[in-house]
Amino acid sequence: MTEVVKRERRGVVAIVTIDSPPVNALSAAVRRGILDNVTAAVADPEVQAIVLTCAGRTFIAGADITEFGKPPQPPALNDVIAALENSPKPTIAAIHGTALGGGLEVALGCHFRVAVKDARLGLPEVKLGLLPGAGGTQRLPRAVGVELAVKVILGGDPIKAPEAAQHGLVDEIVDELVPGAEAFAHKVLAEKRPLRRLRDDDSKIAAARADRSIFTNAVAAMTKKTRGLEAPFACADAIAAGLDYPFDEALKKEREGFLKLVVSEQSKAQRYAFFAEREAAKIDGVPESTKPRPVARAAIIGAGTMGGGIAMSFANAGIPVTLIETGEEQLKRGLGIMQKNYEATAARGGIPADAPAKRMALIDGKVGLEHVKDADLIIEAVFETMAVKKEVFTAIDAYAKPGAVLASNTSYLNIDEIAATTKRPQDVVGMHFFSPANVMKLCEIVRGAKTAPDALMTAVSVAKKIAKVPVVVGVCDGFVGNRMLAARSKQAEKLLFEGALPQQVDGVVTKFGMPMGPFAMGDLAGLDIGWRSRKDRGIKSEIADALCEAGRFGQKTGKGYYKYEQGSRAPLPDPEVETLIDQTLAKLGLKRRAIDDQEILERMVYPMINEGARILEEHIAARPSDIDVVWIYGYGWPVYRGGPMHYADSVGLKHIAERLALYAKQTNDPSLEPAPLLARLAAEGKTFASLAQPNKAAA
Repeated sequence: MTEVVKRERRGVVAIVTIDSPPVNALSAAVRRGILDNVTAAVADPEVQAIVLTCAGRTFIAGADITEFGKPPQPPALNDVIAALENSPKPTIAAIHGTALGGGLEVALGCHFRVAVKDARLGLPEVKLGLLPGAGGTQRLPRAVGVELAVKVILGGDPIKAPEAAQHGLVDEIVDELVPGAEAFAHKVLAEKRPLRRLRDDDSKIAAARADRSIFTNAVAAMTKKTRGLEAPFACADAIAAGLDYPFDEALKKEREGFLKLVVSEQSKAQRYAFFAEREAAKIDGVPESTKPRPVARAAIIGAGTMGGGIAMSFANAGIPVTLIETGEEQLKRGLGIMQKNYEATAARGGIPADAPAKRMALIDGKVGLEHVKDADLIIEAVFETMAVKKEVFTAIDAYAKPGAVLASNTSYLNIDEIAATTKRPQDVVGMHFFSPANVMKLCEIVRGAKTAPDALMTAVSVAKKIAKVPVVVGVCDGFVGNRMLAARSKQAEKLLFEGALPQQVDGVVTKFGMPMGPFAMGDLAGLDIGWRSRKDRGIKSEIADALCEAGRFGQKTGKGYYKYEQGSRAPLPDPEVETLIDQTLAKLGLKRRAIDDQEILERMVYPMINEGARILEEHIAARPSDIDVVWIYGYGWPVYRGGPMHYADSVGLKHIAERLALYAKQTNDPSLEPAPLLARLAAEGKTFASLAQPNKAAA
C-alpha cells in the first residue's frame, strides 16, 4: 500500500514491516502506511495476529521532528496507536535497535511486545523540552508502574530490553526478531491469551493512586538537577493526570501539555541544540570518503587530573591505554586516584561492581616517553606552557610509530607552533578536553594548518567512541570556548572596579542558568594559577592580586572571592572581600556606583556573543551552531537557552549591537565595539542563524 511500509502474510500471521531509513522515524508516510496495513490485516479473514516490525538497524526511533512547527499531516499518531490497540486480533511489536519516543508509544499501543536482548526502549522527549504526546505518559506507568515510568520519562534515558522485560514492558526476549515474534504470536493464539490494552489496565498504577508519596518521591528524585527546565515538571503533571482522571481525559491533558511545550522558547532552544550537535559532525573541507585511521591503543602523557580523566574515558569505552609519567611516584598517585574514582562510582551504583577492576586492567602505567611506540593515538596532557609542549612533542616525534596521530590537550596554545617541532605536522591535531575529562562531554578538535584530513577524522571518530561531543575549530588563542570566556572574565573583573560585588555578579550569572559564576569558578580553579600567569606576563589586576597577596587562593585555602566553611564547597559572601575591594578602589581613586542586574547580565553575555561573531568572521568556527555546542557541552550553558549565538538571535542582534556600543562608550573599552559581522547582521535585520547552511540533520 505504501513503499515505506509493507505487509506479508505468513500463515495466519501478518508481518507489517516499516522500511524508512535511516531510523524509521514516524513521518506522515510511515504513519499512513502503518494505519493502512493494520486496517487491511484486520479486514483479512485469513489473518489471526499482526506483528509490527522494522527493517534496517532499528525499530521506530522516534517522531520526525522536522515536522514540528509545520501544519499537521494526517493521520495523527494517536489514530495509528488506536488502530493497533483496538484491533480485535492480537498486535505484537517486534523491537530491535531502539524504540524511542513515538516509537515506544506505538509499541505501547500494541497488545504485546517482544524484543531482542540488546534493544533499548525509552521516551527521550524531555531532552527536547517536550513530553511524550501520544499516550506515553499514560500507557508507560500502566506497563511498568509509576516509579520506573517517572524515571524513564523525566530522565529521558532508555532502558535495556532485559530490564524492560523484568518490569513487564516487554513480554518476551527473542533470539531472532521476526521468527521469534511470529512464534510468540502463535503462542498467544494457542493459549487464547486475552488482549492487553494498557489503557484499560490500571493494576500497576493502583498503588500510587492509594499512596501519592510513591509518585511525589519519584518525581522529587528525578527533578533534583533540573534547575530552570520546564519540561520535566510538565512530564510529571501529565503522569499525575493519569492518577487523577480517567484515561481519555488524562490523554487530553497530556496533549494540552505537549502543545504548550512545543511552542515554548525552551523547547525551540532544546530542539535547536539537538540539530546543532548533529550539524557539528559535518566537517568542512574534508572529503566524505575520508576514513579515520584505526586506533587499537591510545597513549596519554601525564597522569594528573586531566590525563587521568582522559585515560578513564578511553578505558570506559574499552580502548586500551598506556598512561605515561616522568616518575614512578607521580604515576602511582595518578593510578591511585583513578582507582578511587572508579570505586566511588561503583559504590554509588553508577557502574557495575566488577567495572573498576575491568577498566583499570585496560590502563597500563609506564614511566618514560619511549612507551608511546605502540600507540595509534597519542594525547599529551602536560603543563600548559609552550616550552613544555614543544619538548614533549619533540620526544614523541622520535618514538611514535609512523602514522600515529599526535594530539595536544592544550586549551589555549598554537597547534601549528607545536606541530612545527615535529617532522610530521600532518599528524598533529588538538584534542581539548574539559575537566573533569571523564565526565565533561565536549572535545574541541583543533585543526592545524597542516593537519591531514584522515588525522582530523581520527580525532573526531575517537572522541565519539569515548562518548564525547566533538566540535572542529581553528587555531587561535583559546580556540572557541576559552576565547569567549576571556571576554566574559574581562568584564567580570571590570564590574568589580566599578562597584559590583562577586556575589552579585555570580548571582546574576547563575540565575541566567549557568552552573557557576566567574568568581566562584575562579575559587574552584585556584586564584594562584592566574596570579602566577599574570606575574609571568607582567600584568597587574589589583583586586585579584590583593586577594592572592592575602593568601586567598580559593577553595583550597578556604578563602578566595568567598569564604568556605570547614569541609564545605559552598561559597559564602565575605565582608573582608568587600573591604578589600573598597580599599583597592580608594587607592586607585575610583568610586563605586550602583550597578543593576540587567547591566551585569548584558556585560556577562553580550561580549561573549561579540567574540563569537569575530570567531565566525575569522572562520575559527564553521557555523554559529558549533559555537553553541561548545558552550552547552563544555561550559554548562543552559540548554534551554540554546547556546550564546542562538540566544543572541532570540534577543535580537540590533539590540545587542546597540547595548555593546553603549557599554564601549560608557566604560571606554574599544573591545566592546560591535564586531563587523554583528554590526552588519544587525543593520540588515538578520540573525546568526541566517549564516547557517540550509541543510538539516535527519531526526
